[in-house]
Amino acid sequence: MAGLAALVGVVARDAALGAGHVDGRFPELALVARAVESPRADRLASWHDLLGSEPHVAGTEADERTIRRIRDAFVALGLRTVVEDFVAPLPQPRSALVEIVEATDAAPASPPAPGGRRGVIGLPVTERNLAEDPATAHPGLTFGWNAYSASGDVTSGVVYANYGTKSDFERLRALGVDCRGKIVLARYGGNFRGFKAKFAEEAGAAALLIYTDPADSGAAKGPVWPEGGWANETCIQRGSVLADDQPGDPTTPMRPSVDGAARRALEGAGIPRIPVQPIGYAAATEIMRRMTGAEVPKDAGWSGGIPFPYRLEGGDALRVRVKVEQDRDLRPSSNIIGLIPGRVHPDQWVIVGCHHDAWGFGAADPLAGTIVLLECARAFAEASRAGLAPDRTLVFAAWGAEEFGIIGSTEWCEAHRERLARNGVAYVNLDMASMGLNASASASPSIRDAFIRASVRVPQPGGAADETVHDRMCAGGRTSPAIGDLGGGSDHVGFVCHLGVASIAIGAGGAPGTSYHSNYDTLAWYRSTVGADYASALMVTRLTCAVVAELAASPVVPLSCARHGSEAARLLEAVRARTADASAAAAVDALTRRAAALASAGARVDEAIVSAAPALGAAARAQLDAALLDLDRAWVDPAGLDGRPWFRSLFCATDRDNGYAPKMLPLLAEATESGDRGRVEEALRRMGRALDRLDAALRRASDVLADAADGVARGRAAGS
Repeated sequence: MAGLAALVGVVARDAALGAGHVDGRFPELALVARAVESPRADRLASWHDLLGSEPHVAGTEADERTIRRIRDAFVALGLRTVVEDFVAPLPQPRSALVEIVEATDAAPASPPAPGGRRGVIGLPVTERNLAEDPATAHPGLTFGWNAYSASGDVTSGVVYANYGTKSDFERLRALGVDCRGKIVLARYGGNFRGFKAKFAEEAGAAALLIYTDPADSGAAKGPVWPEGGWANETCIQRGSVLADDQPGDPTTPMRPSVDGAARRALEGAGIPRIPVQPIGYAAATEIMRRMTGAEVPKDAGWSGGIPFPYRLEGGDALRVRVKVEQDRDLRPSSNIIGLIPGRVHPDQWVIVGCHHDAWGFGAADPLAGTIVLLECARAFAEASRAGLAPDRTLVFAAWGAEEFGIIGSTEWCEAHRERLARNGVAYVNLDMASMGLNASASASPSIRDAFIRASVRVPQPGGAADETVHDRMCAGGRTSPAIGDLGGGSDHVGFVCHLGVASIAIGAGGAPGTSYHSNYDTLAWYRSTVGADYASALMVTRLTCAVVAELAASPVVPLSCARHGSEAARLLEAVRARTADASAAAAVDALTRRAAALASAGARVDEAIVSAAPALGAAARAQLDAALLDLDRAWVDPAGLDGRPWFRSLFCATDRDNGYAPKMLPLLAEATESGDRGRVEEALRRMGRALDRLDAALRRASDVLADAADGVARGRAAGS
């Protein structure tokens, strides 16, 4: 990781040499306007052609070629570029087999295929090739697999577990269904697939099959690929089933994963001990139509789109075999980092990132975001050459091995923990960002207003002549766009949940279909389903550029003070509504009142910044910036969450039983849910200290502004 440190030193030196040439104007509006106007649809398509030319799973030779392509693109744009390598367990599949070995009708209607066995029905574990999409026959594509599955060969009966959530397995127990020694069949959705494996294993299952149900993303939703965009019967969702208590390399918790690093054993690090295999709904149908157990409860919502009764158990006559072989070897990958130096505050970083690894071609995931990253970098590189360099350093990051467990970005955050905690202004994530014309965002409280302002500047594709993204997001009577809370599942986690850096995930959805993690995630699928005009990607690039330009060029970092208190008060009210203990509820009420008071104080500081920023000197701006960054850092508690010390933010975390969903005010929420009075009291104390830190940062910001106002007043008095 030394490469970035050396590069940062060069950036800081060059900025110091050029600082005297900065004029007294504030170029934020000029840079925003330039950044919004610069992106081009044809360039986005070209980036897509460049990166979507072959399957590129992390740790493979194709991954290395993708890394070189992105590095060369950054260099050609004029970015100061460094490739930071890491080494992590990045499994590769060896073989997979799923077959029905016993059933009342186990003999196939036709003779077995060469090498097959009579009375055994082999089920497909890969997608069928399509003449309409020749890319699906690429030799670099694989059968369906779940990274970090245990290797094994299991033959047993079947239990259906709906989505395989914690509550689903609890319902099975309540119904008297025993999963011990069985092969559990669960459908995708409802939680992260790694937790399906975790809960199945805890229930005593011997193996897990995960399938795509037509009701969720297949034929029940609309025409399937290649006639339409939805998953056809052989479409298989690949993905990691690593479910550790933190993201990143499971063998190097809390420290960077570099060659030669001390490593712990994989066992006990969220790695399944049972075979896990994904299948499509053609294979699942063959199993489910032979199940003879009791039907699922009518009130459970467990039925999907397969045209047979959904049953809890397969019955004594049905036996299925699941065989999985894969390694868990250490393999290299890389993060590619490109910098545009800040001319005034080179030590302040605005970071824009998206991962580059995929399960196949990755046209949608991740490249619908990676192309936005590259086009955003191009826009700012050209603006810099035209004399509109950012005041703060822009860092463009293409992360490695996100699909295996958010590895690349986590290792980067751990390697640069102190620098990011000190100088990280904001992180913008673009994972799978441009998937339709319905813009959306999830964000830290402090950065939400910047997105709202950006949405006003960007035209809405397909809308009226003067319609903006803001107008479309407010359709239906809203006064402001709805912005979600950040949870898990992508590269923002290290920044916001571990370091307390303000973060936002920008994207757009609404395309009629999905090719998620399948061999059908090709350029042909994307251009047919999302659009060959790249209107979605152009809109998301403009939104991203507008947010980044404001973050990079405003005289003072444009992070809201008031939002911390108002969002905390909202979330505390939600915790209060779920709190049964009267004394705990009263304590939460007191915290809510404090948060509301901090929102009012923050609003006053926000108003003062608007009027005072142009008159602030360099020293006062630096002090004010530091105080504003400390507002987001105020949520960081070095002790971390109970049982999950890597998650240090008391504001947000990944839900520990879901993997994707956000858990807001996680320390306090989990404590109140536990019913443990001592745990609740400790969480209340630590939440109170976080509000103390927010209050202190607001007071520092207010003092800076007051001192500046006094200085202006004294100057005027002296002049008179």
